[in-house]
Amino acid sequence: MDQFLDKPTKPIDIILADANPIVLTAMSEILENDRRFSLVATSATAEGFFATALRIPVQIGIIDWNLPSLGGAKLIEILRDNDKAPRLVVYAEDTADLPRLAMNAGAAAFAPRSSSPETLLDICMEVANGKMVFPFLDVRELQTDPIHQLSQKERVILKALSKGLTNRELASDLDISINTVKFHLSNLFDKLAVKNRAQAIAFFYSSSLALNQKDPDGIPR
Repeated sequence: MDQFLDKPTKPIDIILADANPIVLTAMSEILENDRRFSLVATSATAEGFFATALRIPVQIGIIDWNLPSLGGAKLIEILRDNDKAPRLVVYAEDTADLPRLAMNAGAAAFAPRSSSPETLLDICMEVANGKMVFPFLDVRELQTDPIHQLSQKERVILKALSKGLTNRELASDLDISINTVKFHLSNLFDKLAVKNRAQAIAFFYSSSLALNQKDPDGIPR
């Protein structure tokens, strides 16, 4: 038997933030007992999560939508254009339009509290692999204008794609790594419901008139 088949992979670093101390304690224990993950820090507030996320690079952040005092939506908004910020999974009650609001804010996934802890962990694994996960929503039918779902960085990359820039050129121009470029492209493709660069470029040009009306450089703010 090949002894290298079971080579361990590096655990996924996670920060957990929840206003409910019972949930925070329970989820901390679950994460600490799962070898796929490494729980780096916990917080009961949005400010605490924000400070930690900027100080300690991690891959995934699990957040309560009702974190004091900023709230989940504002926290996602201020982190989404930071290349060093974790991808965010909203763990909250599945009420009203919350999954849609979480995605619109810029979250990578939504996990309802009514689901099992295993479901949350599986969603975290998918997010770590570059996917967007919204179990109750068809991401491709969420909005009539997908451009509004793009972060500022993704909008810049979309415009750059239309000029024919390669991943290496994008990385150089934006002063980010090629892996970070690939990460942004994956999110960009998901949000525009396209499969490749050519389709993304076609989308850009098909929307260019509307974009130009919204912003001088063709990218809505």
